[in-house]
Amino acid sequence: MALADRLKDIYKRFSRAVIIAGGIAVLIWFVFFDSYNLLARIELHSEKRVLTSQNEHIRAEITRLEERLKRGLSDEDVERISREEYGMSRVDETVYPVVGE
Repeated sequence: MALADRLKDIYKRFSRAVIIAGGIAVLIWFVFFDSYNLLARIELHSEKRVLTSQNEHIRAEITRLEERLKRGLSDEDVERISREEYGMSRVDETVYPVVGE
């Protein structure tokens, strides 16, 4: 009977060791070898923070531009845009194009 008890004790210890080793192996797999391992998750979270801050900045810029659009363009803005982008001039003015190098 003592041999049967010793075998049961050895079996319990062995099964406990196998379960612990399996758990450690699964943990190591998830931390280092999985496609979304710990390092990849850290990188993804930092990228998410950067993209979130960029998104907030862009939303603020959109809000500012929408408010500017609601106000409309002043006469000075229209004149500046027509001179810079379309090369227009006043009636008695001569425009000389400057060619950069």
